[in-house]
Amino acid sequence: MDGLRSVSNFAKISVVLEDYLDLSGSPVAVKIATSPDQIPTGIPEIGETVRHCKMISLAREGRVFYATDAKHQCSGGAWALGLRVKGATLASGEHYYRLGKYESVASSRRTMENVPNLPQETYATVYAPLGKAEFSPSAVLLFAKPKAMLKLAQTTLYRLGGSIYPRFSGVQSMCSDATAYVVLSGKPNFSLGCDGSRKFSGIADEEMVAGFPAEMIGEIAAHLPTVANAAGSKK
Repeated sequence: MDGLRSVSNFAKISVVLEDYLDLSGSPVAVKIATSPDQIPTGIPEIGETVRHCKMISLAREGRVFYATDAKHQCSGGAWALGLRVKGATLASGEHYYRLGKYESVASSRRTMENVPNLPQETYATVYAPLGKAEFSPSAVLLFAKPKAMLKLAQTTLYRLGGSIYPRFSGVQSMCSDATAYVVLSGKPNFSLGCDGSRKFSGIADEEMVAGFPAEMIGEIAAHLPTVANAAGSKK
């Protein structure tokens, strides 16, 4: 999960995404580091203990840092990102059942069995605004309004066409939907967010979250102006 063979101009890509999608913050580069030597030189460890979704917001606002398991406050997020084992109440379904999310423990358990998660090989997660990323990210996340997400979806299909099949469950949106699933599948994903991310991350009520494999983000930026300026696009 380390390194891209081709080097992308992330600063230029970030400007294109921010301008054409009218973003209120930077796209965020996330790197899944599986060993200490994959932490880029000069990047500090975050001082506070917070959730992955909050870390995304901090990077969206300009911060660059990495976080080991001890700095991840949310056990579910840490599990989804491959930092720790799945907790007993999360695995059994008790956790989200107690939060009132499901009619039964069984329905909660079925959901958790279908939440994508990285293998337990992650040493740390690394974060930066995309334009400041001096490392090869594993995924690029961004917050945007539905109209902007439409342009992203159309851009995803611009070259080859087809359909997009978003995968989400209304829980663990940024850690699983927009990060783990994207890294595992190599596909972009669009998510409505979750109560946790909307409460703790700073995502606005009118925003959604999307994640893209780092390998794809250059192509997205290359075709986005064409799609956004197409005769059939709503201005």
